[in-house]
Amino acid sequence: MAELTMSMELILILCSVAFVAGYIDAIAGGGGLLTVPALLTAGLPPHVVLGTNKLAATFGSLTASITFYRKKLFNPWYWRRSLAYTAIGALLGTLVVDQLSTALLEKILPILILLAAIYTLFNRIQPDDRLALPATTKKLYWQQRLQGLTLGFYDGVAGPGTGAFWMVSTMALYRINLLLTSGVARTMNFISNGFSLAAFIILGHVHFTLGIAMGLCLMFGAWLGAHSAIRFGSKFIRPVFILVVIGIALRLAWQAWSR
Repeated sequence: MAELTMSMELILILCSVAFVAGYIDAIAGGGGLLTVPALLTAGLPPHVVLGTNKLAATFGSLTASITFYRKKLFNPWYWRRSLAYTAIGALLGTLVVDQLSTALLEKILPILILLAAIYTLFNRIQPDDRLALPATTKKLYWQQRLQGLTLGFYDGVAGPGTGAFWMVSTMALYRINLLLTSGVARTMNFISNGFSLAAFIILGHVHFTLGIAMGLCLMFGAWLGAHSAIRFGSKFIRPVFILVVIGIALRLAWQAWSR
């Protein structure tokens, strides 16, 4: 697509927003709720905003996922079915997004995200030093497939709150601690972002210059955020996650119900 001319001041503002979004996203998800509105101010068409945001977000989610992997807080082999079905879901969601009506989803979504925050607030969290994963069973394999396909598809279609849904559903399904949950959520976000991005590139809906510039800032923010989460553990992740999720729910509710 044709590159739009932008002032240096606007680019610096967008990159600053991307840095903050990367930090928050690496801990609790929801960075897109900052970057998407910021990109809209640049005058890009909505579908190009989504594609460009996916490019920037892929930088951040890759950095966070590598950080959790290096700290042995994510096991790719154990989660291989989740990875594969998340990729399939993201591709399907991106390819059919123009065929779906999202009006009802936009009204229901804030309620679902708010319920996610309430669940996290009252759910008993496993201690940070309990790093054992559940035993592998056929039931677990199907849980991974269904979770990956559903949330991958949702991220391809819409995106807001995907990280929150990954964290809450992973805690509920597998009963693992917040550090392991964060590792899963960040890595699955990277997979869905990456495969969705591939579809957006094929469709010509990406502003590469802006996406790469914001992506580099997102990457640095994500690196700091992931290390903060790992260093301070669930006592840090949990309140940040709840605050971010409540903020996402309120913003989406205002967008959907104030029209």
